[in-house]
Amino acid sequence: MKQRKVSNEIKFVKWMRKKLVVLFVLVLLAFVGLGVRLILITRNNGEEYERQVLSQQQYDSTTLPFRRGEILDANGTILAYSEKVYNVILDAKLLLRDEKFLEPTITALVKEFGLDQGEIRSYLSDHPTSQYYVLAKKLPYDEIKNFQDMITPGMDGYDANIQGVWFESSYIRKYPNGSLACDVVGFTSNDNAGMYGLEEYYNNTLSGSAGREYGYLDEDSNLERTTIPAEDGDSIVTTIDGNLQNIVEKHLQEFNDTYANAFRWGNAANNVGCIMMDIHTGEILAMASYPNFDLNNPRDPSKLIGMPAVDENGKKVKGESELDSGVYITEEMLESFSDEQLYQNYNALWRNFCISDTYEPGSVAKPFTVATGLESGSITGNEVYDCKGSLEVGGWTIRCHNRYGDGYVSVERGIEISCNVAMMHIAQATGVSTFTKFQKDFGFGLKTNIDLAGEARTEGLTYSADAMTSSDLATNSFGQGFNVDMIEMITSFSSLINGGYYYEPHIVKRIVSSSGSTIKNIEPRILRQTVSQSTSDKIIQYCNRVVAGEEGTGKTARPAGYMIGGKTGTAQTLPRGNKQYVVSFMGYAPSVNPQIAIYVVVDRPNTQYQDDAKFATRIVRAVLTEALPYLNIPMTEELSEKEQQELAELHEKMVTPEVPEAETAEGEEGDGTEEGAEGESAEGEENAQEGENPDGTVDPSQPQEDASSIWETFDVDPSTGYYIDPNTGNPIDPTSGYEFGGDTLPDFGAGTEDSEP
Repeated sequence: MKQRKVSNEIKFVKWMRKKLVVLFVLVLLAFVGLGVRLILITRNNGEEYERQVLSQQQYDSTTLPFRRGEILDANGTILAYSEKVYNVILDAKLLLRDEKFLEPTITALVKEFGLDQGEIRSYLSDHPTSQYYVLAKKLPYDEIKNFQDMITPGMDGYDANIQGVWFESSYIRKYPNGSLACDVVGFTSNDNAGMYGLEEYYNNTLSGSAGREYGYLDEDSNLERTTIPAEDGDSIVTTIDGNLQNIVEKHLQEFNDTYANAFRWGNAANNVGCIMMDIHTGEILAMASYPNFDLNNPRDPSKLIGMPAVDENGKKVKGESELDSGVYITEEMLESFSDEQLYQNYNALWRNFCISDTYEPGSVAKPFTVATGLESGSITGNEVYDCKGSLEVGGWTIRCHNRYGDGYVSVERGIEISCNVAMMHIAQATGVSTFTKFQKDFGFGLKTNIDLAGEARTEGLTYSADAMTSSDLATNSFGQGFNVDMIEMITSFSSLINGGYYYEPHIVKRIVSSSGSTIKNIEPRILRQTVSQSTSDKIIQYCNRVVAGEEGTGKTARPAGYMIGGKTGTAQTLPRGNKQYVVSFMGYAPSVNPQIAIYVVVDRPNTQYQDDAKFATRIVRAVLTEALPYLNIPMTEELSEKEQQELAELHEKMVTPEVPEAETAEGEEGDGTEEGAEGESAEGEENAQEGENPDGTVDPSQPQEDASSIWETFDVDPSTGYYIDPNTGNPIDPTSGYEFGGDTLPDFGAGTEDSEP
């Protein structure tokens, strides 16, 4: 009996062991099955489940914005910087997880940010699971500080019941000086990308790289986080002197205030531009044009009013006839613009006229013609030519600025009085091949590669040697028939007066890291030598006479207390005969050992007779009267009593001298110092060349007619002091003999008006 009992117990133990083994195997198989299932889930649906889990745990991942680098002027003044701002973000799901959070949070939002309580409640009701909703945008730190303290443990005012609100940081671009250097600086788009100017050209330098913050909030609201920090952009230090820039812009504004709506509706001119350059480094000291715009509000439509209108393709809207200079924007027109046309007109406003627009330079090109002749040995500088008011070239009779002739004209006097006939003779002596070669050496038809976005391409706007005819050579000699832009001209002109060294123009001189260390210095770069020192010295000598000479066309450019040199320019636009002109003055200071160059261009001034260089010379005078003392350039001339009073008023009131009154439709009494539209034709006129040698020089033994005796017999307009040509009715300058609005230059086909880059 006892033995049977033991046997049963043994059987029971064996059965239990078998049962446990089976159970263990089943459990093991279950774990294997679960493991396989987890592997399959992870492989096939892992991301989906992960998102669900992380959303339940308040997963948090944000982009950390970079700070865009600053733009500074040469003195360290900030022209552009980035300010950190914050968006107020509502996490409805987090806020609604507990009833006790609702009222304190809404109350705080309404109190601190002035938000609408009803809108918040409505959004929470309609979107209870939303985790991202922007309540307020781009608030500065001082406006969010109090609320930030309310949600930050340990800070005064912390309230644990305020939940579901956080701040998303970003940066906005600020321009503390408004419109100062707007064409140079440019601005940024909504996505922080540079547009126009330095902002666009140096976009990669100014931009940093965004960071990233990964993490989640667990059930105890403990934040677990991994952060990859953002890298801020580098800053750039420009060559622009903010004080000089301000002086230039002030006088461009005064010019517009004086001449706006003077003869027609619209601004004082289609465009006005001014560049100041250090001739020994290529550094741009100031660059401005009008109209301008506020960098903080570049889409201000009021800035478009008075500008020439463009269509949806960016082409200028033509007037009723070819003689009209265009259609000018009014407030009523703005309302009729389509979105695309409005955008195109903004583009026209934002374009930097100083580098983006091309035009025929006119007589500022004459020093280059003379320099080409001297440097190539085609002339010695001792030649004398006979100007009878016109010259027949290639079947065309091409006029001088003085249709009655300038008589004997030396090379130096040819620059002083801006004689077209003398220039045509010099070009003929030089020849097409040499002339076109030097044009390329001077950079005409080539980009300067200035470090600004939007420089025009002038390739194809100048002649090649095989395409240039004798008449093309003649008109090119005085700056008609080919196109340039302002930066081309002043860069090339600087090489004429600095010993012949062509510097690459530049606006940025240093790149600085966000920590303040210098990454790169941009040194002056000489690209080539255009002329010799001796030729450069002669060009300075000749251009000094333009301002200092008794017959100089640029007398009105001389600033108080200084003698400068330079060259005036007046060029017809296309179509010929439209009486539309681009007038200019290219100068340097001081007249001995020049240090800076200045170039002012006025594109179609708002007056009946546009071909008057005084529009440009007056701006130059006003700018240099303030700029030269600021640059610590010693005065070279004794001040007259009038100039002393002028400078005293300037010093006392910190304003410029009063701008002369605008011209009337009949014209303004001139001082006899201005040139007109050089190169005008007078087909059918006599072209007597008695006393002229085959090489273009004049035989002084031959009698010459007194050029002034003809027009001095004309009647004088008592209101203006101008002589009136009885044949045309046009006014004539009483000293130079230039007839305003006279006959026009034939269209030889090379130059084009307002060429696009």
